[in-house]
Amino acid sequence: MGTAPAPSIARLGEVLLTRADELAAAMAEEIRHSVDFYEANSSLVTPDDLRRSCLDNMTYVFEALTGAVDADVSVAQDTGKLRALAGAPLTAVMSAYRVGFRFMWEASLAQAKAIGIPTDVILDATSQIMLAQDTFTQAMVGGYREQLTQKILSHEEERSALVEAILFGRITDTQNLWDAADILRLPTSGPYVVVAAQVPGVGKAGLPDIANRLDTRDIRSAWRLLPDQQVGIVHLRRPSARDDLIAVLRAAATSRVGMSPEFRDLTDTGEALRFARLAVAAKPRDGELVQVFDDSPLAVAAVAAPDVMQRVGRGVLGQFGDLPAEEQAMLVETFEAWLDAGGSANRTAAAIYVHPNTVRHRLHRIEERTGRSLSHPRDLAELCLAFEVDRRLP
Repeated sequence: MGTAPAPSIARLGEVLLTRADELAAAMAEEIRHSVDFYEANSSLVTPDDLRRSCLDNMTYVFEALTGAVDADVSVAQDTGKLRALAGAPLTAVMSAYRVGFRFMWEASLAQAKAIGIPTDVILDATSQIMLAQDTFTQAMVGGYREQLTQKILSHEEERSALVEAILFGRITDTQNLWDAADILRLPTSGPYVVVAAQVPGVGKAGLPDIANRLDTRDIRSAWRLLPDQQVGIVHLRRPSARDDLIAVLRAAATSRVGMSPEFRDLTDTGEALRFARLAVAAKPRDGELVQVFDDSPLAVAAVAAPDVMQRVGRGVLGQFGDLPAEEQAMLVETFEAWLDAGGSANRTAAAIYVHPNTVRHRLHRIEERTGRSLSHPRDLAELCLAFEVDRRLP
């Protein structure tokens, strides 16, 4: 539409411009009746908004017929952006454009016949209107997608900020917590867990695409990427969700991942984050990248006051530091297996595949190194706590 139009087409454009208000209102009604979205969502795109959009686009096309404008498609781009902001589906907007340009073509054809424009000139005008439809539709789609991208990024930034606010206790009022949970698509009551994952570098996720992976298992979650960790709140809406979550984490993990114990109230999220981070820092068992913090009283006591507990651990296990790392690990494994076996050397031996006398010898080494007797309840309690602190605290 950059070349000078034929005089008859220019005249047609001028006549149509005099009727633009009338035709725009009729076109808006046609779109409302033909495209379900506009009929059912008049609060999102009001009749006045739709009429103004029709008038803007129609005026540009008719002015182009007169030769008054060049092919500036910003009107169509603006329409696409406005509809994306309103939440209109792209398919509905494209349908509206098809209906609208058909209406313009029919109105132009009727007007051309009324003022006696020759058929060949009418065909030329039709060609220009069809070209305008294609150009305008592409421009509208470009504007729509640009605005949608910005909207998605803005929404993700809002979600991410809310996750951080909940995790770090910046939202304490119950109603505000519920509002935040609703925005994050999380139920307002648990059980929940917090997950923390080491990241390979600043700005890189330790659990790529984790929200979508969990969505496919019907597990709702919300995540925040921090400089050193990727952290998330996960809702466990069904009994098997915990096992499914662990399975997904193990499949996705490329570095250390920690998971908190379950909790019911979002006000406890900060404490759960601490447990998840401690699980990341703890000495791994069985070579697994994913470690779950055990919420037993002993485990909680071990991390309750880190400075104090570390002094306790060093006081009991101080002589362990002289041993090679492999021997330390062997003695710790034997001690934990002995506890799990209820103090039975025979059951311990069966569990770790050694002779019962080997178990007894290793336990005696622990007694020698720590100065504690496994047969004295107080000494045994101190050993249990010291080993728990050694495993839990970095």
